[in-house]
Amino acid sequence: QVQLAESGGGLVQAGGSLRLSCAASGRTFSSYVMGWFRQAPGKEREFVAAITRSGTVTYYAEFVKGRFTISRDNAKNTVLLQMNSLKFEDTAVYYCAAGTFSSGITYSTSYSYWGQGTQVTVSS
Repeated sequence: QVQLAESGGGLVQAGGSLRLSCAASGRTFSSYVMGWFRQAPGKEREFVAAITRSGTVTYYAEFVKGRFTISRDNAKNTVLLQMNSLKFEDTAVYYCAAGTFSSGITYSTSYSYWGQGTQVTVSS
Protein backbone atom coordinates (compact mmCIF):
# COMPACT_ATOMS: atom_id res chain seq x y z
CA GLN A 1 0.00 0.00 0.00
CA VAL A 2 1.15 3.54 -0.67
CA GLN A 3 0.02 6.96 0.48
CA LEU A 4 0.39 9.97 -1.78
CA ALA A 5 0.62 13.68 -1.01
CA GLU A 6 0.71 16.38 -3.68
CA SER A 7 2.17 19.84 -3.30
CA GLY A 8 3.22 22.75 -5.44
CA GLY A 9 -0.10 24.01 -6.70
CA GLY A 10 -1.04 27.66 -6.67
CA LEU A 11 -2.03 30.70 -8.68
CA VAL A 12 0.00 31.59 -11.74
CA GLN A 13 -0.49 33.85 -14.74
CA ALA A 14 -0.97 32.41 -18.19
CA GLY A 15 2.37 31.59 -19.72
CA GLY A 16 3.92 30.89 -16.35
CA SER A 17 5.21 27.69 -14.79
CA LEU A 18 4.56 25.50 -11.79
CA ARG A 19 6.12 22.30 -10.56
CA LEU A 20 3.93 19.80 -8.80
CA SER A 21 5.42 17.24 -6.49
CA CYS A 22 3.96 13.99 -5.22
CA ALA A 23 5.56 12.35 -2.20
CA ALA A 24 4.85 8.67 -1.65
CA SER A 25 5.12 6.68 1.52
CA GLY A 26 6.23 3.07 1.69
CA ARG A 27 9.25 1.12 0.58
CA THR A 28 7.90 -0.17 -2.73
CA PHE A 29 7.52 3.09 -4.65
CA SER A 30 9.53 1.75 -7.57
CA SER A 31 6.95 -1.00 -8.12
CA TYR A 32 4.24 1.51 -9.01
CA VAL A 33 3.36 3.15 -12.27
CA MET A 34 2.73 6.80 -11.43
CA GLY A 35 0.29 9.15 -13.09
CA TRP A 36 -1.08 12.66 -12.91
CA PHE A 37 -4.73 13.42 -13.56
CA ARG A 38 -6.73 16.61 -13.29
CA GLN A 39 -10.32 17.59 -12.76
CA ALA A 40 -11.79 20.97 -13.56
CA PRO A 41 -15.10 22.15 -12.09
CA GLY A 42 -18.01 20.43 -13.78
CA LYS A 43 -15.76 18.15 -15.82
CA GLU A 44 -14.65 14.54 -15.66
CA ARG A 45 -11.26 13.64 -14.27
CA GLU A 46 -8.80 13.37 -17.16
CA PHE A 47 -5.40 11.89 -17.77
CA VAL A 48 -2.45 14.28 -17.90
CA ALA A 49 0.77 12.25 -17.78
CA ALA A 50 2.22 8.96 -16.56
CA ILE A 51 5.60 7.35 -16.06
CA THR A 52 6.66 3.74 -15.87
CA ARG A 53 8.24 2.11 -12.84
CA SER A 54 11.81 2.70 -13.95
CA GLY A 55 11.05 6.13 -15.35
CA THR A 56 12.26 5.22 -18.81
CA VAL A 57 8.92 5.66 -20.58
CA THR A 58 6.53 8.57 -20.26
CA TYR A 59 3.03 9.22 -21.59
CA TYR A 60 1.23 12.52 -22.10
CA ALA A 61 -2.19 13.74 -23.02
CA GLU A 62 -2.14 15.56 -26.33
CA PHE A 63 -3.10 18.86 -24.75
CA VAL A 64 0.04 18.95 -22.56
CA LYS A 65 2.65 17.55 -24.93
CA GLY A 66 5.59 19.89 -25.22
CA ARG A 67 4.51 21.87 -22.15
CA PHE A 68 4.46 19.39 -19.25
CA THR A 69 7.18 16.96 -18.17
CA ILE A 70 6.74 14.07 -15.76
CA SER A 71 9.69 12.57 -13.91
CA ARG A 72 10.36 10.43 -10.89
CA ASP A 73 13.08 9.81 -8.34
CA ASN A 74 12.71 6.32 -6.92
CA ALA A 75 15.37 6.99 -4.30
CA LYS A 76 13.30 9.87 -2.94
CA ASN A 77 9.86 8.31 -3.51
CA THR A 78 8.85 11.35 -5.52
CA VAL A 79 7.18 12.05 -8.83
CA LEU A 80 7.20 15.52 -10.35
CA LEU A 81 5.13 17.31 -12.94
CA GLN A 82 6.84 20.33 -14.45
CA MET A 83 4.23 22.52 -16.09
CA ASN A 84 5.35 25.27 -18.46
CA SER A 85 3.46 27.65 -20.73
CA LEU A 86 0.39 27.28 -18.59
CA LYS A 87 -2.98 28.17 -20.06
CA PHE A 88 -6.22 29.25 -18.46
CA GLU A 89 -7.73 25.89 -19.42
CA ASP A 90 -5.09 24.09 -17.32
CA THR A 91 -6.93 25.31 -14.23
CA ALA A 92 -7.97 22.24 -12.23
CA VAL A 93 -7.28 20.13 -9.20
CA TYR A 94 -4.31 17.92 -10.03
CA TYR A 95 -4.11 14.43 -8.57
CA CYS A 96 -1.21 12.04 -8.24
CA ALA A 97 -2.02 8.36 -8.64
CA ALA A 98 -0.22 5.03 -8.30
CA GLY A 99 -0.94 1.63 -9.74
CA THR A 100 0.60 -1.78 -10.30
CA PHE A 101 -1.09 -2.60 -13.59
CA SER A 102 0.60 -3.44 -16.88
CA SER A 103 -1.81 -1.77 -19.31
CA GLY A 104 -4.39 1.02 -19.42
CA ILE A 105 -1.97 3.62 -18.19
CA THR A 106 -4.18 6.52 -19.27
CA TYR A 107 -7.29 5.23 -17.49
CA SER A 108 -8.04 6.47 -14.00
CA THR A 109 -9.63 3.11 -13.16
CA SER A 110 -6.22 1.45 -13.56
CA TYR A 111 -4.83 3.29 -10.54
CA SER A 112 -5.41 2.01 -7.03
CA TYR A 113 -4.06 4.87 -4.93
CA TRP A 114 -4.76 8.59 -5.09
CA GLY A 115 -3.60 11.72 -3.38
CA GLN A 116 -5.90 14.46 -2.09
CA GLY A 117 -5.11 16.77 -4.99
CA THR A 118 -3.58 20.21 -5.32
CA GLN A 119 -5.28 23.23 -6.88
CA VAL A 120 -3.73 24.87 -9.91
CA THR A 121 -5.27 28.15 -11.00
CA VAL A 122 -4.10 29.93 -14.13
CA SER A 123 -5.23 33.50 -14.58
CA SER A 124 -5.76 34.80 -18.07
